[in-house]
Amino acid sequence: MMSGGGGHHHDAHNEDFQLKDTNPLLGEQWPKGAAGPARPAIGGGIAGWLGMEKPSSTYDLVEQMFFLYVRVVKAKDLPPNPITGSPMDPYVEVKLGNYKGTTKHYDRRANPDWDQVFAFSKARVQSNLVEVYLKDREMLGRDDYVGKVVFDLAEVPTRVPPDSPLAPQWYRLEERRGEGGKVRGELMLAVWIGTQADEAFPEAWHSDAATVRGEGVASVRSKAYVSPKLWYIRVNVIEAQDVQPQSRGRAPEVFVKAQVGNQILKTSVVAAATLNPRWNEDLVFVVAEPFEEQLVLTVEDRVTSRKDDLLGRVALPLTLFEKRLDHRPFVQSRWFDLEKFGIGGAIEGETRRELRFASRVHVRACLEGAYHVMDESTMYISDTRPTARQLWKPAVGVLEVGILGAAGLQPMKNRDGRGTTDAYCVAKYGQKWVRTRTMVGTFSPTWNEQYTWEVFDPSTVITIGVFDNSHLGNGNGSGNNGGGGPPARDSRIGKIRIRLSTLETDRVYTHAYPLIVLQPSGVKKMGELRLAVRFTCLSLMNMVHLYTQPLLPRMHYLHPFTVTQLDALRYQAMSIVAARLGRAEPPLRREVVEYMLDVESHMWSMRRSKANFFRAVSLFSGAAAAARWFADVCHWKNVATTALVHILLLILVWYPELILPTVFLYMFMIGLWNYRRRTRHPPHMDTKMSWAEAVHPDELDEEFDTFPTSRQQDVVFMRYDRLRSVAGRIQTVVGDMATQGERLQSLLSWRDPRATCLFIIFCLLAAVVLYVTPFRVVALVAGLYLLRHPRFRSRLPAVPSNFFRRLPSRADSML
Repeated sequence: MMSGGGGHHHDAHNEDFQLKDTNPLLGEQWPKGAAGPARPAIGGGIAGWLGMEKPSSTYDLVEQMFFLYVRVVKAKDLPPNPITGSPMDPYVEVKLGNYKGTTKHYDRRANPDWDQVFAFSKARVQSNLVEVYLKDREMLGRDDYVGKVVFDLAEVPTRVPPDSPLAPQWYRLEERRGEGGKVRGELMLAVWIGTQADEAFPEAWHSDAATVRGEGVASVRSKAYVSPKLWYIRVNVIEAQDVQPQSRGRAPEVFVKAQVGNQILKTSVVAAATLNPRWNEDLVFVVAEPFEEQLVLTVEDRVTSRKDDLLGRVALPLTLFEKRLDHRPFVQSRWFDLEKFGIGGAIEGETRRELRFASRVHVRACLEGAYHVMDESTMYISDTRPTARQLWKPAVGVLEVGILGAAGLQPMKNRDGRGTTDAYCVAKYGQKWVRTRTMVGTFSPTWNEQYTWEVFDPSTVITIGVFDNSHLGNGNGSGNNGGGGPPARDSRIGKIRIRLSTLETDRVYTHAYPLIVLQPSGVKKMGELRLAVRFTCLSLMNMVHLYTQPLLPRMHYLHPFTVTQLDALRYQAMSIVAARLGRAEPPLRREVVEYMLDVESHMWSMRRSKANFFRAVSLFSGAAAAARWFADVCHWKNVATTALVHILLLILVWYPELILPTVFLYMFMIGLWNYRRRTRHPPHMDTKMSWAEAVHPDELDEEFDTFPTSRQQDVVFMRYDRLRSVAGRIQTVVGDMATQGERLQSLLSWRDPRATCLFIIFCLLAAVVLYVTPFRVVALVAGLYLLRHPRFRSRLPAVPSNFFRRLPSRADSML
């Protein structure tokens, strides 16, 4: 990332990484008849823009923004070119003050059809007139136009959805010399004032991006995308028949290679003594609708470790396989003939009769519709529905997000000798992705766009990222996409995640979220993103019922995948989603999709390992604090507390039926007490917990290193030694935990015959004592023994602890 041109780099400890409350003037908060966010009017014609009432619109989570819309539909009866006499090359230029937008031009057409919309932001209007010029491309050098239509802004009607769209009308072209006379030809136009809720808004040419030219225009528009529908395809390779090796006199070592797109999986290698090898192995792939790829099965012979002979091949369209919605229906297996290769293969002129004796492969394959195909990190999953629509449950809520704007963004690139940023937002939840329009050349963009998603499970996460657009064309990009250099990439400005279950229903959250990124130089705040978020519950009963259900569909628990399988499948799903969205117009580029889907989250990072270690340690802090408190009670550090515990012990021993009610009442009181201290805002990125503020520079360099490494040999040696020392500590902790569990198992396993003999004798005596002694007496004696005064305590460890530590574990058998 470039950060030149006036960007101030703050020390990480001075950065403000906190969430901030904002008070935007949202649509729903406007009083009846009041104006929108007041800005000074420029010219009398703008008064109508400010004096309008609150629009009856669904856009109530964003600040209302006003635009002058001009729809240029078509023209008819245009005069010929006065010089050549041939039909003109017409195009239309729409001009408002300093801003002008042009339609595409047509060669030699008297009745062109454009149907393009131009939107001029109210905030930047400097004129009372909007002028629509019809121009002839042949006359460009003469700086002239054929005719024009002029509108006074004071006369332009206001339209806000759900009003019907304004019907375009035919307007006669006025004389070009300002003489006011009419010329031949008419333009069909519609001119109105509306908000960003207008249907024309996403596809319009925007005056905010007036400097963008050519192909870059498409990349600045807002757009909604849908992820491709993903399926798992399970291929059970059962056996092959009549496998003929190319070199006679040796038993072939056969395996089956299956390929779908760029995914390749292989079965194990079987020595086929009978030429009919059996595998019965499952191979699972990710595929996307529409099914463009084929399943290619090849039977190969492992001649040497470096050489495989191709024995047969078959390509099967994916539409051949049935879709399974449960684990119960048994999928029928099928035999497929293989095309031969090599000596005696299917060559020109070979008869059909000979081909019938080709080797065959026995396969059972189906498209699994009852799994949820994961294309994102399981930690930040945004959708848990199975592939098959028939298995979907009804929605439990609606998520609405108003992407208001950003503030304090850093310069991401240099243009015309100064730092600049062309920012846009991408939000991903479930299968729906949305992209706001690009705000060109501003560090405080205001998008004010609102989007809605159906929610099927509240225990999911919406991810919102901010990026710098490097594909504006015509030299407006990042400067590295010309001259044969590497292709430009949209830079990451930062992202946030919001878990829906942490939101109260029907409450509007308006906060400024810090955009935090980790760079090779350290953690840095890139600005703040202002959002308005509301989670509305449709069915409280359904939502409560969801908390009793497993998170993923049943098939994940009935026929689970291995961890390694899941990782590989998730990576393949990410690649498919990135490829499909990259083919959209405008494309959602691979670097954007990968950042949103956390594709790099599984890579090794010293910082992340430290952060996770301390997260795990903090979990035990509560238990450790309770143990310290109990030790202080037992050692009579505070006599009053110890006396109270004795009284509680006597009550619970005398009335044992009060033990469980007391425990639950205590938890109830803690829950009520904590209600006052509950967080009132959604969670956000925590730099302290992530160990991003105190990270060592070399650890950061290691985190940003490529895979495989591109660093010098001595640096890699040093990092490898450090990794070994960290891994050694982790190994020790895991080993200690395993040892305690094995000691517990060895109590009754006779691994140490004397210890087990002692323990079972103790168990027999304890059973007899507990049978003849009232439980109250046992509980009271045990409690008083634990709470005895320090003068009756020994400094040596207790007998049960000594006995447990002497028990054997399987650590003795470790090499």
